Amino acid sequence: MSTKRDYYHVLGVNRSASESELKATYRKLALKFHPDRNPGDKVAEDNFKEAAEAYEVLRDPQKRAIYDQYGHAGLEGSGFSGFGGFEDIFSSFSDIFEDFFGFGGRGRARTRVQRGADLRYDMQLDFMNAVFGTETEINVNKRELCSACEGSRCEPGTSPETCRQCGGAGQVSRNQGFFTVRTTCPVCRGEGQAVTHPCGGCGGEGQVIVSKKVSVKIPAGVDNGSRLRLTGEGEPGLYGGPPGDLYVFIYVESHEFFERQDSDIICKIPISFIQAALGDKISVPTLNGNKKLQIPKGTQPGDVLTFAGEGVPSLRTGRRGDQLIQLDIRTPTHLSKKQESLLKEFSQLESNKLSKKLKNILKGGAAEATR
Repeated sequence: MSTKRDYYHVLGVNRSASESELKATYRKLALKFHPDRNPGDKVAEDNFKEAAEAYEVLRDPQKRAIYDQYGHAGLEGSGFSGFGGFEDIFSSFSDIFEDFFGFGGRGRARTRVQRGADLRYDMQLDFMNAVFGTETEINVNKRELCSACEGSRCEPGTSPETCRQCGGAGQVSRNQGFFTVRTTCPVCRGEGQAVTHPCGGCGGEGQVIVSKKVSVKIPAGVDNGSRLRLTGEGEPGLYGGPPGDLYVFIYVESHEFFERQDSDIICKIPISFIQAALGDKISVPTLNGNKKLQIPKGTQPGDVLTFAGEGVPSLRTGRRGDQLIQLDIRTPTHLSKKQESLLKEFSQLESNKLSKKLKNILKGGAAEATR
């Protein structure tokens, strides 16, 4: 069982809190527990991380919907595991911290630390692999730091020079009436440095495109639209920033016999009207092989029988659903003369039985009327 506190309680808001309310309350907590204001205070650090995780979930409509319905276990099942450390927090909320404190994170200029971009991969998955889980490898085209310059963008042996336009500040000032307006330097684009000798291996980009094999572990019970998060497998960060993540979106192929409904499996089995009337024991395919099914006497069209625990494992609990067997009673065709004769005899017997039952009902009604 998760020991994490309720995210709404962490931020001190009700469950209907708006985006602006969430941001305002998170700002107060971030200011209160910021590591630079509480050096060496482990409790403050934990509170800072906890508030950041809560805000990350509740500000995202998709994560918030999952959390509202399934709690912490649902988020873990969807691939969200919180932040790895302060660098992840400052990188994810760099724009927010700039608004809050006037800087991007722990004294570093916002342009100096940038988290890498996230990547997306769409995966077609076999029905059975989705049910029981599997492990596979995928090829992902992604950027990686240039091995020649290690991401510096400079030819080995050289280094960036201070931008002459802004003097390394990354911003330029101009007077406008009584005000001084500061804007991003148009020459270095806010970096404060200029690469005068670009690396030949990457053309001064600091990154190259490669094809990388990534191992993906598919948990049992994933369904169409499930999303897996592979932390750190996205694009590399800039200026020492953390890498982005790789999101694998699952598309499950249909099955020729089984149909899935949440964690239950549904199948349709044809039987004769003789089997329905007299009962029978038949063999039915399940996800784990064939299993004997007892058809009770007098089974009616539309009746559904159940194999408990023969469905799909739940992503949240691991408990398997059921297999629901819909019985499709077939009317015989192309009867032989003997079969027709037997059915006519059966029909006559059934008709006599119904007539006798009707007479008893009428007698009972007449007797009631004479009282």
